[in-house]
Amino acid sequence: MESFSHSVRVSIPNYLRALPIPETIGGFFRLSFKDWLALTPLGLLIAGSGWLTYRHLTYKAPEPEEPKSKVNLSVKKDSPKVVDSVDIEEIGSKKVFCRCWRSKKFPYCDGAHTKHNEETGDNVGPLIISKKE
Repeated sequence: MESFSHSVRVSIPNYLRALPIPETIGGFFRLSFKDWLALTPLGLLIAGSGWLTYRHLTYKAPEPEEPKSKVNLSVKKDSPKVVDSVDIEEIGSKKVFCRCWRSKKFPYCDGAHTKHNEETGDNVGPLIISKKE
């Protein structure tokens, strides 16, 4: 603690007193290279303090991340993965499959995407598979 006290009371005032600070702005143009080197630590301290103050005053907290929402809210929730298969022979001429996960007849579409789109502003629609004959 004694060395800190000595620095604040003696060393720093002596350092500042010995700095070649001109009395006018034009005096800075007449400083020698050695004088500029003596002013460098003080200049860096002032610039660093200014930068840290600027950063502190302009700090914006990061936006909180939106929680990740689930797509599947009700279909086969007891299963670790929802997998459905449809035999191509069962399709007939046309089948409409759900892609919004809101259909009560999943994997087939029952038009639930219309309500989902109105509520969320989404634009999801069904997958339509048809045979060309």
